[in-house]
Amino acid sequence: MTQRALDPSGDEPNRSPIPSGTERPVMIDAGSELDPVHPVEPPAPGGGRGLTAAEVAERIARGEVNDVPVRSSRSLREIVHANVFTRFNLIIGVLWVIMLSVAPIQDSLFGFVIIANTGIGIVQEWRAKKTLDSLAVIGEAKPTVRRDGVAAEISTSEIVLGDLVELGPGDKVVVDGSVAESDSLEIDESLLTGEADPVLKRPGDPVMSGSFVVAGGGAFAATKVGREAYAAQLAEEASRFTLVQSELRSGISTILKYVTWMMIPTAIGLILSQLVVDEHNFRASIARTVGGIVPMIPEGLVLLTSVAFAIGVVRLGRKQCLVQELPAIEGLARVDIVCLDKTGTLTEGGMDVTEVRALNGTDEPYLRRVLAAFGASDPRPNASLQAIIDAYPVPDGDGWGVTQSLPFSSARKYSGAAFDEDGGQSSGWLLGAPDVLLPEDDPALTEIEQLNRQGLRVLLLARVEGPLDAPGIGTGGEPSALIVLEQRLRPDAQETLAYFADQRVATKVISGDNAVSVGAVAAKLGLPGAEHPVDARRLPTDPDEMATAMEENAVFGRVTPQQKREMVAALQSRGHTVAMTGDGVNDVLALKDADIGVSMGSGSEATRAVAQIVLLNNSFATLPSVVAEGRRVIGNITRVATLFLTKTVYSVLLAILVVCFQVDYPFLPRHLTLLSTLTIGIPAFFLALAPNKERAHPHFVRRVMRYAIPSGTIAAVATFATYLLARHYYVGPGSLDAETSAATLTLFLVSMWVLAIIARPYTWWRICLVAAMGLAFLIVLVVPWLQNFFALKLVGAQMPWTAVGIAVVASAALEYAWRLVSRRFPA
Repeated sequence: MTQRALDPSGDEPNRSPIPSGTERPVMIDAGSELDPVHPVEPPAPGGGRGLTAAEVAERIARGEVNDVPVRSSRSLREIVHANVFTRFNLIIGVLWVIMLSVAPIQDSLFGFVIIANTGIGIVQEWRAKKTLDSLAVIGEAKPTVRRDGVAAEISTSEIVLGDLVELGPGDKVVVDGSVAESDSLEIDESLLTGEADPVLKRPGDPVMSGSFVVAGGGAFAATKVGREAYAAQLAEEASRFTLVQSELRSGISTILKYVTWMMIPTAIGLILSQLVVDEHNFRASIARTVGGIVPMIPEGLVLLTSVAFAIGVVRLGRKQCLVQELPAIEGLARVDIVCLDKTGTLTEGGMDVTEVRALNGTDEPYLRRVLAAFGASDPRPNASLQAIIDAYPVPDGDGWGVTQSLPFSSARKYSGAAFDEDGGQSSGWLLGAPDVLLPEDDPALTEIEQLNRQGLRVLLLARVEGPLDAPGIGTGGEPSALIVLEQRLRPDAQETLAYFADQRVATKVISGDNAVSVGAVAAKLGLPGAEHPVDARRLPTDPDEMATAMEENAVFGRVTPQQKREMVAALQSRGHTVAMTGDGVNDVLALKDADIGVSMGSGSEATRAVAQIVLLNNSFATLPSVVAEGRRVIGNITRVATLFLTKTVYSVLLAILVVCFQVDYPFLPRHLTLLSTLTIGIPAFFLALAPNKERAHPHFVRRVMRYAIPSGTIAAVATFATYLLARHYYVGPGSLDAETSAATLTLFLVSMWVLAIIARPYTWWRICLVAAMGLAFLIVLVVPWLQNFFALKLVGAQMPWTAVGIAVVASAALEYAWRLVSRRFPA
């Protein structure tokens, strides 16, 4: 049986993963079972060796393999289907077919634009899928399976029925099974049952996929694999693909729903009015009717949102950041509080023993033997125990036998082991947090606090008598030594904390370690408020009072896993959007409940399973890139959505005005295709990919529509006013083309002013972008063949300059309206 890691430090193990395909010997055979305080039995001959190679091959031939795919993204077929078969593509497709049969090809350009947009969407999402899938393979959990008596890591999909799967702290149960070995095995099934208390598992007890180990170790035999493991499917859905609230997507869906409701009656009215007005030219009336319907559809908004998310995934993928749920990019952009676990986040995994101080006259050579035995009892040591192993290796052939074991628990803050020493003597020991194992008035705590203030980590080794899990055993031991560990600060942590401070994102450090020690580490990194660390054992239990304490302080120590969860909930109750980072099993509950969970790639399987974002390079410094990418996507989509919806508003209003005044619709499809391309399509693409550091704000629909409605209204009124004046000014053959050209000029100039407002604050490339769009329209007006192609020719001087004057007045009205809206209707 494989022994588990005992972490006396207050934080969970941060094991270095075994490379896939490597083998390691089984330390103790499975014939024995080690319950919390029962002595180790001698291993049964040949027991627990797992399946043989022949048995594995036989089960593979029968199809008894865990072949349920775990995908991080949609398949290519689903991507194509989602991008092609949309409601608006159907509407535009029908209109395109109509236009191809009744009008010149230039009036059908909008159809080719939709084809190009759909292709771009498919290509970008396919690129994102390949990035996600490749990163998912890197970050995939690799369970340890014992076959022919040898343990090796394999892919989850390679597990067969009857495989003996080993478990240790932080490991996720990947298939349903039955416990074969139990070394004080405690499993958390909260992701499946909602019960937060760990369940002690003994041989024969069932285990369900999706649960994870919080303490102890052991192994289980797979009883259900593949599609038969119903619990596995539920667990994957609950733990890996939990729904992240995407206000952006739900807001766009709401907008599209209202647009559809407005579009249907308006389009019907427009069709009837054009057939009545131009009863002698059926083809022309159809063309102008389609020209009025097509711009009502904000088809590019959905595409641009998908492309922005997809490009964000690709960009983050290049930085070894796996986004397991696309809306997580949006969620992290809205975060205003980041809760950090100290170990593995602010500090690196490795530690060094700087000093061992003997207490109560304990013999130092004997202490070295005890510490060596503690280290040797664990085949997969964590950082703190590895430091002890490095400092006190076991002399060759001089190890003590382990007779009892007490697994580490984050709630208990200590672990224990009992040994058969030389000469037939036995001893029991606890290794853990001094302020938990010592009474509050113990004079040694003063000395320990001085060490903690230096940012050092201190463990207490205490000798105890009796069963290791006896009531009160934690406070009844004889202190024997203080082990002083020095933690290694991450070189990039200070810069990352400074970034969050600059972006007005509050940082809270919550750790299982001593509060003073955590505060000292945070102070070294320049975290504001680190000089006043709070011991979580003294926090109020009332959620409202806890929320107040969380908002007023920055560093918290001696935090239990359940408290981490309560802290996240308390902050959320005050309206905060909370991100939680962690790598240990004690972080799982908080990661699950946080708005956004961020796990380190080297963290436990359980944390990677529940997190929406996994930092595969284990670098805390990647987090600012994730936040920045989220802000870029959300901030820019909010900007460009105003462009698209301004077009929808003025298109609907123009159609209504045309119906009310019973006149020809002023535009052909080619005119609005040109306007949409120059004032929306091309600029929106560049603006959506531009840097944007502004924190995402809530109420997406309200923020967008408060500008789109007045902008679209002003554009529609100005354009229709120009059109009516032109109808009275121009007479005779070709007058409709001249009227259309004047109205197009006004609408272009007003739309350009909307673009100019949205492009603020100006940079050199934004100015060039706006100027280039204006120059492109000017070229269309002066190049003869482009004039003919787009049916745009300004006639005379008086009416074109009148159109320009109306556009100037409308632009001034736009400026006033935007400033008024910003003051009267803040988002």
